[in-house]
Amino acid sequence: MALDVLLVDDEPSIRLSVGDAIRAAGHRVRVAADGVEGAAAIDKERTDVMITDVRMPKMDGLTLFRQVRRDHHEVDTILITTYGEVKDAVDALKNGAADYLTKPFDVDELLLRLARIDKERTLHRELANAREQLARAGKTSIIGNSPVMAALMDRLGTFAASDAAVLVLGESGTGKELVARSLHERSPRAAKPFVAVNCAAFPETLIEAELFGHERGAFTGAVKKRDGRFKAAHGGTLFLDEVAEIPLATQAKLLRVLQEGVIEPLGTNASISVNVRIVSATHRNLKDRIAQGTFREDLFYRLNVLSIPIPPLRERRADMPILVEHFLRKFAAPGVKPTISPRAWAAIAEYPFPGNVRELEHALQHAVILSKGEEIEPHHLPGSLAGDSTPAATAPGSGEAKSSIRVLADAIKEFEREYLLRALRLTNGKKAEAAALLGISRKNLWEKMKGHGVDDAEVEPGEGA
Repeated sequence: MALDVLLVDDEPSIRLSVGDAIRAAGHRVRVAADGVEGAAAIDKERTDVMITDVRMPKMDGLTLFRQVRRDHHEVDTILITTYGEVKDAVDALKNGAADYLTKPFDVDELLLRLARIDKERTLHRELANAREQLARAGKTSIIGNSPVMAALMDRLGTFAASDAAVLVLGESGTGKELVARSLHERSPRAAKPFVAVNCAAFPETLIEAELFGHERGAFTGAVKKRDGRFKAAHGGTLFLDEVAEIPLATQAKLLRVLQEGVIEPLGTNASISVNVRIVSATHRNLKDRIAQGTFREDLFYRLNVLSIPIPPLRERRADMPILVEHFLRKFAAPGVKPTISPRAWAAIAEYPFPGNVRELEHALQHAVILSKGEEIEPHHLPGSLAGDSTPAATAPGSGEAKSSIRVLADAIKEFEREYLLRALRLTNGKKAEAAALLGISRKNLWEKMKGHGVDDAEVEPGEGA
């Protein structure tokens, strides 16, 4: 996004040349010739970033910074100093300045500083919006406002009024139990029990006893009578998680319960009527299981009257800010408001999260504990996010590892070359703009072009696809 920048410098040539470069980078710029004029400009109009020389007549840059920091704390300040003023600039950093540059400075370096501030301000806006959304959400357990989550919530609202069986589908860690609980809480059965059972957590010999109950002495270890989960959920909702893991023999008995609405506890011939709504979930492909002969087709259709697919986290990236804010709040100590640095945010944003929301939750819990109330940095995150994990299968020194590394290096080189070309084409071959877009200096851009053998003939202005 474009920033509103105020450039304060007593040298007209600096105001002209640097101001033009900042405008060319897409930001809005106003200029002031001294600290007094700069202070008046900030009082008059919105300013995101103030760039000020330290040594100026009437009011020096440090005095201006302190005044702006006091009266307009939302304004970020970049100080322009001489070598002898670095200590004062560092002190200003400790008191809230965003950055400093020493004269003579490269305009590209200044533009990089602005790009970083822009990224940080965007992050803070996203997290502020997330806080507002969380406050409006109240106690809602499902967090997210992306289009795919909005569609999921609509489906939940439609299905809640029905007693029909619902099959919740999604990868591990996407929040299938949260969806099941939300479905129950929105239904007419909300005042009755919600009972969850992980069907993969019990051996084949015990899953029937867990679901249907048993009498004392029904099997070895049954020292007393126990009601099953069906009876415990009477009048409410029974959530069968990991339903694909139920053994075939138990599937047949479960089918009969769903058809007739009665259970027979182990060790007795008595039939007990139960009134439950079944919500089941799995991360498996049940149609594949049916083809393999490990899941009953008739049971599948009984469980899958209605279905709710949950999108993986990689398909709902727009929900990342609100999820991050939610988990930071959840794990913070009382009275502590944890913050997250732009570098840590970038690491989170770029990670694919194969473990979905559950993995994100664990990562942020890990980071909150390690940061001890300070701003979360990349080194506070788990190694997989920080990028320091080394798969054992490709241990350094092995032939396979060396071959993999060569292939990876070639792929990275080719990717960087294409990325370089794309930036140049997007900017119609303008080197300064391409360097700013890539976040590097013009000198670095020339070196990369030379290293990858990119010449002007390959850059076709106007191509931005």
